[in-house]
Amino acid sequence: MTLNALYAGTQSRWSDYEPELNRAFAEAGLDVQLSCDFAPEVVDYIIYSPSSSVKDFTPFTRLKAVLNLAAGVETITGNKTLKVPLARLVDEGLTQGMVEWVTGHTLRHHLGMDAQIINPAHDWVAVCPPLSRSRTVTVLGLGTLGLACAEALAALGFNVAGWSRSPKQHETIKCYSGDEGLKQALAHGQICVLLLPSTPDTANTLNAETLALMPKGSFVINPGRGPLIDDAALLSALDTGQIAHATLDVFRIEPLPAEDPYWAHPQVTVTPHIASETRAETSAGVVAENIRRCEAGEELLHLVDRTAGY
Repeated sequence: MTLNALYAGTQSRWSDYEPELNRAFAEAGLDVQLSCDFAPEVVDYIIYSPSSSVKDFTPFTRLKAVLNLAAGVETITGNKTLKVPLARLVDEGLTQGMVEWVTGHTLRHHLGMDAQIINPAHDWVAVCPPLSRSRTVTVLGLGTLGLACAEALAALGFNVAGWSRSPKQHETIKCYSGDEGLKQALAHGQICVLLLPSTPDTANTLNAETLALMPKGSFVINPGRGPLIDDAALLSALDTGQIAHATLDVFRIEPLPAEDPYWAHPQVTVTPHIASETRAETSAGVVAENIRRCEAGEELLHLVDRTAGY
């Protein structure tokens, strides 16, 4: 039987996704008709993105699953009309892109590269950076992306601590969990990387109290979600020197408004939500595999816990 898959992702990327999804369906042996324009009552699967115009899932009476084209699902988990399984996207391209961005900016701060890149006075200050083994990096969030970044940083020689809400164990990463664990993880973190999901429980994880726990002169790197940081508290910590620099890729409002104080602050680097992205050529196979699994009665990959929010 032919399955109908509605592409309800970003329309500007339809031309990228259409050939890749059809290729992946064929390789998985699936008979899938893909379109941007199905009547709701004939749709079996929705391939979704946070910017989708689909907000009410009630008309999709034969819907089997919603397959999100992003790791973040905070815009859909609370949708009361969604009654079918929801899968977030984790794929090798998204993960590799995040690893490259995080390791790049971690090394930038570790090596003090800004002092040479931005040096209008041509100061000759011959300060050799420390070795990575002398620096502790704390990664908040040990999901697929956070763990991959933590492992890459550990492979570069950094002392890596990781924190997650529930206890985890790892051979090379010191793992912390819970409220007390967060305090301990931050107390060691000279560079803090945020890769937590955005949920009510993770909002303002970095605030005045937790920022004060970090060693003075630490760095903050946020490619996760904007609401993870109390913006006023971070700006205050930057002004006092408690935090030496913040590199921020995500914000509560995007694009970041021109009047936002982050733009003008000399100790803030703003990047326009580019830490990583979903790539059609690598994500299409994950979508196809989840449709195959659903049709075979198997559990979906990266199934979202709607109660936890990720």
